[in-house]
Amino acid sequence: MSPSRLSRRHFAQVLGGTLGAWALASRATQAGAWAVPAAQRHANLPAGAVRIDSNENPYGPSPKALEAMSRSQRISARYPDALEDEVTAALAALHHVDPDQVILGCGSGEVLRMADMAFLSPGKNVVVAEPTFEAVLAFARVTRADPIKVPLTSDYRHDLVRMAAACNSATGLVYLCNPNNPTGTIVRKDEMVTFFQRVPKETVILVDEAYFHFVEDERYASAFEWMEKYPNLLVVRTFSKIYGLAGMRLGYGAGSKEFISAMRPHRIWSNANAAVLEAALASLADTGNVARCRRAMNATRRALRAEMEKDRHATIPSEANFVMINVGSDVEPIIAALRERYVLVGRKFPSLPTWLRVSMGTPEEMQQFVAALREVVPPRPVRARLL
Repeated sequence: MSPSRLSRRHFAQVLGGTLGAWALASRATQAGAWAVPAAQRHANLPAGAVRIDSNENPYGPSPKALEAMSRSQRISARYPDALEDEVTAALAALHHVDPDQVILGCGSGEVLRMADMAFLSPGKNVVVAEPTFEAVLAFARVTRADPIKVPLTSDYRHDLVRMAAACNSATGLVYLCNPNNPTGTIVRKDEMVTFFQRVPKETVILVDEAYFHFVEDERYASAFEWMEKYPNLLVVRTFSKIYGLAGMRLGYGAGSKEFISAMRPHRIWSNANAAVLEAALASLADTGNVARCRRAMNATRRALRAEMEKDRHATIPSEANFVMINVGSDVEPIIAALRERYVLVGRKFPSLPTWLRVSMGTPEEMQQFVAALREVVPPRPVRARLL
């Protein structure tokens, strides 16, 4: 096989027959809804472009969610107050909390903004890993809170010891993205408990679990397990990732009644539309689709890492729907060269300048990415052993 090409048959073999059979069944189920790649539905992109830049679900929403969104047209003239209450109640039941401990957001980004507005102000600081998802720091600038960035460990994970030590009486918020974006690494449950114990009780511990559903490592646990014991916990999730509703915008936060009450004044009035609320209820009920999407994208991630290992490109072990690839030089010209080949990948992260973040697309899309990357960054030669 040419090093610049990856055959469809070979990639399918790596992924395994189960994934291929599921993909065919899914396409039939949705009557063509998934047959058109997501990138082709963006008017500003060329036909055939591969969009693996934003950690989305390339398979889209559950078929049941699509049906629910269609049904929502019947009530489009009415404000969705009752639906908001229904979704809030469903999420509260899922996480074993009271409904007034849950707040909805226009994507998880709005929930992060509400947290910053409620718990940060001039003279306060926010502690984060570097790099991590930037939204909390972006909103913190509006509140004029001071950022405290703690570099990742040598294995690209949160340095919880240093993050806890950085917290002081002025720390309004400490942010954990678990799994972390962009590295895909996790905070293990034993580390989590120790961290909770070390952070001041007055500091809000915000745990962003946007990629919770992709984790397979048994050492991981959701922060929801400790919410009752540690009342300064706030957990945020989204419907943008495993549920495939990134374009519809819905996220949520859960915490103490005191925390949610403090955040509520900063919420956009009626911030969730009827279509996404109906889709959320259907998505929560369709647990089989969640499992299928997780298996598909995790299998694709493993296959991609195997191909990168062949090319001698280091990758960071990921528990999310993306992977970081070390291309050995500044990623900006590589990102541009890939775009010229109609392949869109993640942006540059300044603290990891040679690492390329690649989201999981369909097997066919990943085949195109690997072929394009091998044109731009040829596989590294294997050094011959000296006898």
